[in-house]
Amino acid sequence: MNPTNTSVVWGHERLRVVLDVSPDGPVGVRSLSAGGLSAPRPRATQPLVELLLPGAGRARSAHRFSQTAAGRGLAYRGCEQARDGDWHVLRMDLHDAASGLDAEVFLRSADGVTAFQVWTRVTNRGDQPALLLAVTSFAACFAGGAVDSTDVLRADSEWLGESRWTREPLRAAGVPDLNLRLHAQDGRGVLGVVSTGTWSTGSHLPTGGLVDRDGGQAWLWQIEHNGPWRWEVGERLDGAYVALLGPNDLDHQWQQPLAPGESFTTVPVSVAVSGDGLEGAAAELTAHRRAIVRPHPDRERLPVVFNDYMNTLMGDPTTAKLLPLIEAAASAGAEVFCVDAGWYDDGGAWWDSVGEWQPSQSRFPRGIEEVLGHIRALGMVPGLWLEPEVIGVRSPMADKLPPEAFLQRGGVRLTEHGRHHLDLRHPRAVAHLDQVVDRLVEELGVGYFKLDYNIDPGVGTDLDAGSAGAGLLAHNRAHLAWLDGVLARHPELILENCASGAMRMDYAMLSRMHLQSTSDQQDPRLYPPVAVAAPLSVLPEQSASWAYPQPDMSDEEIAFTLCTGMLGRLYLSGRLDGMSAAQLDAVRDAVRVHREMRAGLARATPLWPLGLPRWDDPWLALALRAGDHTYLGVWRRPGAEPSVRLALPHLAGRPVEIDVRYPRHLPSWERAWDPVTGALTLTTGDGAPFSARIFHLRPTH
Repeated sequence: MNPTNTSVVWGHERLRVVLDVSPDGPVGVRSLSAGGLSAPRPRATQPLVELLLPGAGRARSAHRFSQTAAGRGLAYRGCEQARDGDWHVLRMDLHDAASGLDAEVFLRSADGVTAFQVWTRVTNRGDQPALLLAVTSFAACFAGGAVDSTDVLRADSEWLGESRWTREPLRAAGVPDLNLRLHAQDGRGVLGVVSTGTWSTGSHLPTGGLVDRDGGQAWLWQIEHNGPWRWEVGERLDGAYVALLGPNDLDHQWQQPLAPGESFTTVPVSVAVSGDGLEGAAAELTAHRRAIVRPHPDRERLPVVFNDYMNTLMGDPTTAKLLPLIEAAASAGAEVFCVDAGWYDDGGAWWDSVGEWQPSQSRFPRGIEEVLGHIRALGMVPGLWLEPEVIGVRSPMADKLPPEAFLQRGGVRLTEHGRHHLDLRHPRAVAHLDQVVDRLVEELGVGYFKLDYNIDPGVGTDLDAGSAGAGLLAHNRAHLAWLDGVLARHPELILENCASGAMRMDYAMLSRMHLQSTSDQQDPRLYPPVAVAAPLSVLPEQSASWAYPQPDMSDEEIAFTLCTGMLGRLYLSGRLDGMSAAQLDAVRDAVRVHREMRAGLARATPLWPLGLPRWDDPWLALALRAGDHTYLGVWRRPGAEPSVRLALPHLAGRPVEIDVRYPRHLPSWERAWDPVTGALTLTTGDGAPFSARIFHLRPTH
């Protein structure tokens, strides 16, 4: 802290955070910068914490989380800076005299990373109960350029159409120029991005960003919650602001009563900053994600997974169908074989009867042990699909478990698409799931679970909760605690995060789980924009995009779908058991190339040589940079021109060796490198409507 007690400076060599403080006014972020001194900025006026209370409301009426009355009253009381291993930690202590509430803001940043994680804990120090309607995890003015030169990044997402990013001027996105200075007031409108229910990425992504297109200053953020959230951007007299929060009363029917002495902690969020634009911030957020994920052997091994579902068995596994598929997958180089949905089904209509998770006898006449043993005998880890949080309405477990073990509204168990939803606050629900997982691991030798999640129960449960939203938040946190317990008991177990594809692709889940299914998209022509966009919100080594080659595909189509999975966790499916020797060789070669590249995945950062993909772009490109090695995937779809020019400025000024890594058995594309501009021009040959290539670029000196 400086001698005048007006600011706190915190961070490390790569990150510098300056917070303005006052004993009689709110704390605010003056600047976030990538090390060193930042340009002089006016004193911050946006409170670091926004706190909405029914008896205080907002200082100025608006449906946004900037300038709440209690937020303005949270005055500085002190701070503490510390080290926790590789982490630099700051705790800010704030107090609102009017409400008697304390707020502690915790920031932590990994050494060498220009990003930080932040959350807020509110404690009632008064002698009367308090009711929270909203608490931000983080709020600040964007320390970039003027609003007129600021772009906002956001992504829509839905089943089959995940991670659809847009970048546009903030003015065009819903923050018009209202000439606030003439009115001498902050604005009231807001660009709010909101997710409801338990599909945390079912409609929008909790990742967003602001970029100053003139100066290059960029922020990227993510809300790390497996339930409802909100992020918003608006304009104040002093520029654009950002507020990040979990559930709140306005959007999610959330409120939290606090008796004297009780505390509430917000969901964590993370913010990355860079002076090098979007890709600079993406590199920092990527490094930060690697710092927050739970250590696990899978993070280094990154095994190739074959799953029998997509465009293959489609939830209808049997011993007769699986054995030849297992042999073909092993021959292709798969290291995990996951038996997907249906392995527990004896009746053929299993959707609303799931919950006991006992292996089918009719599908596996000699027991599922025969199938899992064959997987192990061929050197692969056996896996099973599991949807743990649901109990079908026809399942015996629906009556064996007490009503209190399920999410409820008004005393009625919630039912969605023929399923009830477990409430993991209840010990019987947790005990049931623990028994299922332990049995499958210890008795059947399962080493991999695909954890799916195909319903969304809505705003939550009002059973034993101050509000439906508060009940859901407590369940969300109990779910994370259950995952922690599973991994503590079974430290080698690999967990895949899936929710109808990528409907719950957040870093509350992904800090614990090991790979993320990026989509349920069955059309290989539509999958590339999902795979190309995924590394902006998911680590490359966790990003599992389906590659499902089929015997009736052309050679170019087989290469096209395989390339979609190669710049991430290669996630194979397809009727490999029906392929010709040449087709299987093409698959085997893709697996070999991926296994050669995968060591670089865990330290690579993403680049988008054509910009972030749009859903209907005819040309798509993703690059992963790992030291001096750049792996480049390029996809050509109908309507594309024969040639495309790719921007790779990090290689400008140097001669570059460009090799085709995959496919080598198909016609080569012409390549022209311009070292002055760092641009690569590719020209396709025979004009196949769908084609793709993976390149390796390396400076020659």
